[in-house]
Amino acid sequence: MSTGPAENPTVDVHAHILLPALQQLVAGADPEGFGAQQALEVRRNGPQSMAASGKMIKERWPQLTDLDRRLADMDAQGVDVQLVSPSPSHFYYFAGEELALQVARAANHAVREFVDSAPERLNGLGLVPLQHPALLVEALEHAVLECGLLGVEIGSFAGTPEDPERSTVELSDPRLEPFWSRAEELGALVFLHPFGCSLDERLDRFYLANTVSQPAENAVALSHLIFSGVLDRHPDLLVLAAHGGGYLPTTLGRSDHAWRVRPEAHGCAQPPSSYLKKLYFDSLVHSPAELRALVAAAGPEQVLLGSDYPFDMGSENPVAEVAEARLPAWDEARVLASNAAALGITPAAIPATPRTA
Repeated sequence: MSTGPAENPTVDVHAHILLPALQQLVAGADPEGFGAQQALEVRRNGPQSMAASGKMIKERWPQLTDLDRRLADMDAQGVDVQLVSPSPSHFYYFAGEELALQVARAANHAVREFVDSAPERLNGLGLVPLQHPALLVEALEHAVLECGLLGVEIGSFAGTPEDPERSTVELSDPRLEPFWSRAEELGALVFLHPFGCSLDERLDRFYLANTVSQPAENAVALSHLIFSGVLDRHPDLLVLAAHGGGYLPTTLGRSDHAWRVRPEAHGCAQPPSSYLKKLYFDSLVHSPAELRALVAAAGPEQVLLGSDYPFDMGSENPVAEVAEARLPAWDEARVLASNAAALGITPAAIPATPRTA
């Protein structure tokens, strides 16, 4: 059983909290936009998955909101520290500028308050309004400099408030350059976590809206970062991809071939597969063989423990699942602890490199 921070604490970098007050804020301020998003989720997921997800959230409400339950679960898992982030359902990328900034600031404060309830076991990530590139730096600085969080969580794309279903803001969008620059300067972690998928009704049964869409969205979003040269222009940018980076890390042969033969795919300086060494991935791939493949493709120094706590598509025993991959002992230690330490992911009570303006 874990007893708190150790000399080399085991760190779970992918764990969520639910912020009911944030949902109430958005539903009250923009009921039309909120209702449209709810309808979109029904269309994307289908009635069977929506019913199952509603039951799951109700059952796991204590884990999403109660600190004591969370700490007990961490102890049972052998996790010393969680890096908590808001549930991606709180992105609210349909919100207009004023509400979007209000949402980001409220989320940042709420995460900070939750972290402060157990700073020896927790640290946190905030939110930024990806749908409004001009507001990203302000929201990032609020999260990191004012609230003392380690970075922010973003989705794989964002629409505009006028057309939230259309992916008008990709991670390759030139308007995001100031955000990438500032995140790099601050040493802020950018946690890429998809929510929703532009394939919509094609995935509305069999829970394909999660099992297929999230790995696909990760692959698309990371490809935008790679092929557009974002990682060339910002070599010290810290991007952590949820769910092991989805379909991308172990299927880059085709991307490398396109980079060699297609001029429009030659926007990055090196073959796409080489950028795996510039990205970080959580361990949540649900298969020992796939985790070994991820570590082999990206390198053991690029993979960190992740559980997606406490959702049903996460892992209730993330440390044990890493052990099942039978990695070399030093590589396993990196995934569980030392990679997080190298990135400055510490409990809030033990701050790493100070964030400066």
